[in-house]
Amino acid sequence: MENEILAESKLRMDKTVESVKHELSAIRTGKATASLLDTVKVDSYGTMSPLSQVASIAVPDAHSLVVQPWDKSLVGEIVKAIQKQELGLNPQVEGDIVRVPVPPLNEERRRDLVKLAKKVAEDGKISLRNIRRDANDVLKKQEKSKDITSDQMHDGMNEIQDITDRHSTTLDSLVASKEKEVMAV
Repeated sequence: MENEILAESKLRMDKTVESVKHELSAIRTGKATASLLDTVKVDSYGTMSPLSQVASIAVPDAHSLVVQPWDKSLVGEIVKAIQKQELGLNPQVEGDIVRVPVPPLNEERRRDLVKLAKKVAEDGKISLRNIRRDANDVLKKQEKSKDITSDQMHDGMNEIQDITDRHSTTLDSLVASKEKEVMAV
């Protein structure tokens, strides 16, 4: 029973780390990458769809992206969605495609992006702590109902703390790496 709790907690924490990685990848670093637009959702026939599901995204060079919608009537919606995302990008319509120049980052914008990366990581850590709390609550209930011994509960809580610490360290290294990437000129 105790191992199931540990396994489930580890799995949930792994998913949290993956989610933070995904969010950090969407923070732009001054170089054009298709993942910059991962968080963009487009209103496609009344349904909010990820941009990648309604258009192809190409990276012709280090300073621009080209978005080619599969349905040409979505060009306006794509432009609105990119602008609404507050990525500091200014999409331009060129016929049936949307060209998205990726301007170099100024120092103030770099600092803002580092703050955003730290906030994403902190949200991830809050999630890790919530998962830890949930697992500890289950262990306490099991000990109270005599399903496990007091020693097993304490061992389980220590193991949960170790798992939490490892995942928290991973988040710290992810945000440090992103900060280095964003601050590089």
